[in-house]
Amino acid sequence: MKISRIEDYIGGWFVGNFEPTAYKTDQFEVSYKLHPKGQEWDIHYHSTVTEINAVVRGKMILQGKELKTGDVFILEPYEIADPEFLEDTEIICVKTPSVNDKISVIKK
Repeated sequence: MKISRIEDYIGGWFVGNFEPTAYKTDQFEVSYKLHPKGQEWDIHYHSTVTEINAVVRGKMILQGKELKTGDVFILEPYEIADPEFLEDTEIICVKTPSVNDKISVIKK
C-alpha cells in the first residue's frame, strides 16, 4: 500500500497523466478541490475534456445555476465554466481524458 497526502499534489490533482501523481493514467484525472468563498477563478472551457463534478460541501453558481452539497454536474467540451463560490466549496472533479486542453476566456 502506498500512502500520500493531498497536499503532495498540485491543485488537488492526484490521478492523471502528469507529475506528481498518486496514479498515472492518460484515461482520466481526479482532483479534490477546496475553493474558498469568493475565490476568483478563470472563466474557461475545455476543447476535448468532459468534466464530471460532485459538490461535496458548499454552494456555488455556475452558468447561472446554483449548485449545492450533493449536486453532480457535467461539463462537456466547449461548455463554459464560470464559477462563483458563495461558500467555501469542496469539489471532486473527474476529467476524461487526461489532457491539458483548458482554454481561459477571462483571466481573473
